[in-house]
Amino acid sequence: MTETSLRALALVCSLKPSSMPSSSQLLAEQVLEALARHGADGEAVRIADHDVRPGVAVDMGDGDAWPSIRERVVEADILVLATPIWLGHPSSLAQRVLERLDAELSETDDEGRPRMFGKVAAVCVVGNEDGAHKVAADLFQGLDDVGFSLAPHASTYWTGEAMHGSDYQDLDSAPEAVASTTATLAANAAHLARALRAAPYPA
Repeated sequence: MTETSLRALALVCSLKPSSMPSSSQLLAEQVLEALARHGADGEAVRIADHDVRPGVAVDMGDGDAWPSIRERVVEADILVLATPIWLGHPSSLAQRVLERLDAELSETDDEGRPRMFGKVAAVCVVGNEDGAHKVAADLFQGLDDVGFSLAPHASTYWTGEAMHGSDYQDLDSAPEAVASTTATLAANAAHLARALRAAPYPA
């Protein structure tokens, strides 16, 4: 990794495993593609594929998959949290990720800063109802609490018409407004990540 290259990680909190198509996965991959145009290499992890145990510790033991996922979070400069809307809220897996990240409040770097200081977060939301702003706000607060920084326009989203069965993955292409918002998210997140690398928060 060069001095100016960045690492991005998307945690996809669809309730579906990777064997099933997911609109959350699709939008997360589009964000990673946009970030790649700004020098950020990335990967997506589908949380439903892993046995992430409930709890608020770094390692809940007994086969808990979170420690290996956490290693990727620690290595990343940019964390993208992708979730569907269910009953007007982020998915239960998105909430679980936030709960596991809560353990980072007691983790520090070599300078004594909270472990997630200096990392940038962004959010992707999909659903067939209104509420993307509310879901993003819920995730933003949790991510901020554990130390992530948010660039301007740190979310991208798509919601279909209420009470209809259309999915983002069913569209022929990303609507212009979604594509534009995704591009802005990527540009701003990469810019902020480089700025924080060059000038870290004070210890």
